[in-house]
Amino acid sequence: MRPLDGLTVLDLSRVLSGPFAVQQLVDLGAHAWKIEEPKKGDDTRGFGPPFIAGESTYFMSINRGKESLAIDLKDPQGKDLIRQLAAKADVVIENFRPGTSERLGLGLASLRAANPRLVTCAISGYGATGHPDFAGRPGYDAIIQAASGLMSLTGAVDGPPSRFGVAIADITAGLFAAQGILAALLARSTSGIGSHIEVSMQDAMASLLTYQAGIYFASGRSPPRMGDAHPSICPYESLKTKDGLYMLAVGNDGQFAKLCELLGKPELPADPRFTTNRARVQNRLALLEHLVPAFAARTSSEWDRVLAEAGVPGGPVLSVAEAIEHPQVAARQTILEHQHPTAGAIKTIATPVRFDGAAPEAIAAPPRLGEHTRKVLSKELGLSDADLDALAARGVIGS
Repeated sequence: MRPLDGLTVLDLSRVLSGPFAVQQLVDLGAHAWKIEEPKKGDDTRGFGPPFIAGESTYFMSINRGKESLAIDLKDPQGKDLIRQLAAKADVVIENFRPGTSERLGLGLASLRAANPRLVTCAISGYGATGHPDFAGRPGYDAIIQAASGLMSLTGAVDGPPSRFGVAIADITAGLFAAQGILAALLARSTSGIGSHIEVSMQDAMASLLTYQAGIYFASGRSPPRMGDAHPSICPYESLKTKDGLYMLAVGNDGQFAKLCELLGKPELPADPRFTTNRARVQNRLALLEHLVPAFAARTSSEWDRVLAEAGVPGGPVLSVAEAIEHPQVAARQTILEHQHPTAGAIKTIATPVRFDGAAPEAIAAPPRLGEHTRKVLSKELGLSDADLDALAARGVIGS
C-alpha cells in the first residue's frame, strides 16, 4: 500500500516538467493516464540517441508506471474523451503554452467546473500572468536557465556561463508542481473542493537562488562566478589530487581544525586569517596556498579514507558511471529494473522518498505509445470494440 493508491492523474503534459511531476505522484502510488498524440507520441519519444530497440532512453527515464493513451486532442471526439476521463480523475496536469488548453476547448477551469473535486495544475515557462512582454511566452529549459541568473553562476571563473548538466528548470518546476498538487489534495480532503496550481519555471528557478539572491539583496551587486568554490564558506571547493578532483566541504571551525591536523599544520586555526569561517572566506587564496600542494600529494581515495575517519566532509568528484555504480546507491536500491515489452530489461533512477524504511518499488515499465488506449477507454468509459474500431479508423485514437 502506497500513500497515493487509488488516486488517478490525467496527464496532458509532455516533454519533461509535467511528466517528471507525474512520475513523482506515480512513485507514491497514483495511477496515471498519459495522453499522447497518436502518430508520434510525446516529443521525448524521438529524443536520442541513445535508443533501446527503438525506445528513447530519455522518454523511459521519466515515464515509468504510467498508462499511455493515444488520443488526438484536436479532434472533437478526442476532446470529448478527455472531458470524460477528467470527470473520473483526481488530478489533471498540463504544460502547454498559457491559453492553449482553452483554445483546445479543454481549459482547466471548465474541467474543474464539471468535476469540482478536481485538482488542476499548469506548468509554463514564465507564467500565465505578469508583465505583458513575458506572460504567456513559451519557455524552454535552456532559455529559463539563462534568464534565471543561475547560469551566470555556473562554470569556470575564467570561462563563459554554463548550462546545468541536466534540464534543471524543467525538473525543479516538476518537483514544485508535485508539491503543490499534494498540498491541494490535502486541502481537498477537508473541503471536498479541488483547486488550481500554477507553476512558472522562471519562478521555480528564482527560488533556487536562495543565498546568492541574499548576496545581491545585501550588496546590490551580482555574485561572481566562482567555479565550484562557495561565496560564503571556506574551504568549500574541489582540489586536484594525484588522480582526480576531491570536493572538500568544511562547514565549521571544528572540522577545519581536524583538517589542519591531517595536513600536518595544526597551527593554521590560530592564524588570524583563518580563525573563523568569515576570515577564511576573506583570505581564501592564502588558505589555498596550504591546501593545494597537500591535496596534490595523495590520491582521491587516500584523502577520502583519512578525511572520513577524521569526520571531515568531502568526497571524490565522480563521473555519471561512477556515481551510478556507487556502493551506497546499490545498498539503498536506488536503481530500479523493469521489464519493457520492446526494450527488454531497462533501468531507471528510483524516487528518493522512503516510507518506514521500505525500499522503492520497481513499478511497471514506461509504456509503449498508445499501449493502454483500448483497455482504459473500454474499462473507464464503457466503449465497445466497435466504438474503439470506429475511433481508430478516424485517427481519433491510436494503439
